[in-house]
Amino acid sequence: MGLKKLAEKIADYNERFEQGKASKIKPEHVEKVLAKLRKKSAELQVDIASATTSEKKARLEKKLGVATAQIERAEWLLKEIT
Repeated sequence: MGLKKLAEKIADYNERFEQGKASKIKPEHVEKVLAKLRKKSAELQVDIASATTSEKKARLEKKLGVATAQIERAEWLLKEIT
């Protein structure tokens, strides 16, 4: 999901929030998720370094790419809500 689509989701969320259909996103919640994502990213980097097969390394690098994208989105969201 790109930042454009994420921005659309935030706009949709804000609309639902104003109608009372969604609860407020708290910065602490986003920071908690960011900490988990960063920890997972570090673990994946260690696993990649110790991977024995190229297939396993490729799979772990794909997971690391997803984690990195999620971190970028969470950082963007944190900036938007603070």
